[in-house]
Amino acid sequence: MEPIQRVTAPTLDVLDAVLSSDGPVWGLLVIKATGRQAGTVYPILERLERQGWVRSSWDDDADRPGPRRRLYEFTADGVEAARGLLDARQTAEAAALATRPVRPGRSSGRTVTS
Repeated sequence: MEPIQRVTAPTLDVLDAVLSSDGPVWGLLVIKATGRQAGTVYPILERLERQGWVRSSWDDDADRPGPRRRLYEFTADGVEAARGLLDARQTAEAAALATRPVRPGRSSGRTVTS
């Protein structure tokens, strides 16, 4: 498994969406979960697959109408690596909130009455 060279917010969003699923997911579910465009999500999924983080297979549900879905799921190493990156993001966000200066509220000049 190759490390991700450039960890971006969209990549972390895709990792989180796949990790949060109960099983294999298809691209449209990841798009809906992340709010990202297909042109962002699918290249990330392809890159993660090339690097050994996820594996994909074609859905074989013949009873479902519509085109076949490509299903994505983490490899064992990919799960651990994704959790590590997502934990690091959460820690960084918490640290940023803790160090953000507190700004005093702006007065509107109105008297507050109850």
